[in-house]
Amino acid sequence: MMDNLPDHVIWEILSRIKKTTDRNSASLLCKRLHQLDNEQRRSLRVGCGLDPANEALISLCNRFPNLTKVEIIYSGWMSKLGRQLDDQGLQILSRSSPFLTDLTLSYCTFITDLGLSYLASCPNLSALKLHFTPRITGCGILSLVVGLKNLIVLHLNRCLNISSVEWIEYLGKLETLEDLSIKNCRAIGEGDLIKLGPTWRKIKRLQFEVDANFRYMKVYDRTAVDRWQTQWVPCEEMIELSLVSCIMIPGRGLSCLLGKCKNLERIHLNMCVGVRDCDIIGLAHKSRNLKSISLRVPSDFSFPLLVNNPLRLTDDSLKEVAQYCPGLESVKISFSDGEFPSFPSFTQSGILNLIEKCPIRELSLDHVFSFNDFGMESLCSAKHLETLELVRCQEISDEGIQFVGQFPCLRVLRLSKCLGVSDEGLQPLVGSDKLEILDVEGCPQISERGAQGAARTVLFFLF
Repeated sequence: MMDNLPDHVIWEILSRIKKTTDRNSASLLCKRLHQLDNEQRRSLRVGCGLDPANEALISLCNRFPNLTKVEIIYSGWMSKLGRQLDDQGLQILSRSSPFLTDLTLSYCTFITDLGLSYLASCPNLSALKLHFTPRITGCGILSLVVGLKNLIVLHLNRCLNISSVEWIEYLGKLETLEDLSIKNCRAIGEGDLIKLGPTWRKIKRLQFEVDANFRYMKVYDRTAVDRWQTQWVPCEEMIELSLVSCIMIPGRGLSCLLGKCKNLERIHLNMCVGVRDCDIIGLAHKSRNLKSISLRVPSDFSFPLLVNNPLRLTDDSLKEVAQYCPGLESVKISFSDGEFPSFPSFTQSGILNLIEKCPIRELSLDHVFSFNDFGMESLCSAKHLETLELVRCQEISDEGIQFVGQFPCLRVLRLSKCLGVSDEGLQPLVGSDKLEILDVEGCPQISERGAQGAARTVLFFLF
């Protein structure tokens, strides 16, 4: 019967099998399925089980000649598991997979700049993601971007030996990059990104994260400062912006981006020192399509330099976001670790005003001590709210949690380290069929037995 089915029907059947193990099992049913699966298979994920690595890769590439996406992940690797894929392996991949467009190398500690130079000959490679590849340097990245004329996605995470940044300037001249992620690459600072130049107009997604435990203190000369202040950064096409542990100095560095991204939909600012009300207000006025905002605010306990000159975010910025971003759906507000934030910031009134004015579907509050039982009662009128996450909100008690049953559309409730909530607060939800998911973590007064029945699916973790 299988022999009578046309190829396109079998391809459709195989495409609906999502799990790799199920796909492998299906391909073993008959020779025709095996052959068609080999031709159709577009993605491959390998790692510690690839031994001997280079020989196994040759076999896989011969079996699947039309691969477009390959992930090589050596997380948890130990020497007893065999030798990792090396530079020769990347040479094999570049020669045997002519349709390769997307490559991820994670914990590949044997690969050097030489291996990257082989990838430069891949005619269709447009996305490269490197995670902890400690032997890769800036020279290797430069040789890669010189060879790849259609690079659209570049992710670098914990690539500790990338110290030179000439590749950034060259990448800027290509004007092809749309998705750039640089995380914890110690020698790449905020000021280096100005070298992207004309490529700024193409970038749709930017993630930049500084290693907070090892900040590479770059010395900015006056010329570099002036370039940020005078050079126009055309970032109108940017849709998503994520900045972590960055220093935001007025008129310099990444602070120049805020207030210029008219198509921005998602912004995430995590422990960024120096963000001011005027930055968020400028963002709100320009980015009227904003759908998601996430703010983790540093306190002067986290950064002693703020003690004498605190840079505050207040309700004024939330008010402007509520007024100018009518499509906002997701809000996350978090304060850094510490007993209490020591300077005035967002109040309960400001948060509730934002929820009242915007169709907020997802709300997450972490260490927001100003939010209490009255705030929970006010959420009863939040007609769009579907997901609520409360983390270390110690002013919320059982009385406040009991209002959850009156939230019009709430389906998901997550409670983490909320010391004032007990089994009694969840009791009205038991058997009500109100929630689809209840996720409880580290709430000592809530027992696993007390949470059972409060939602269709209950996830309980004591710590």
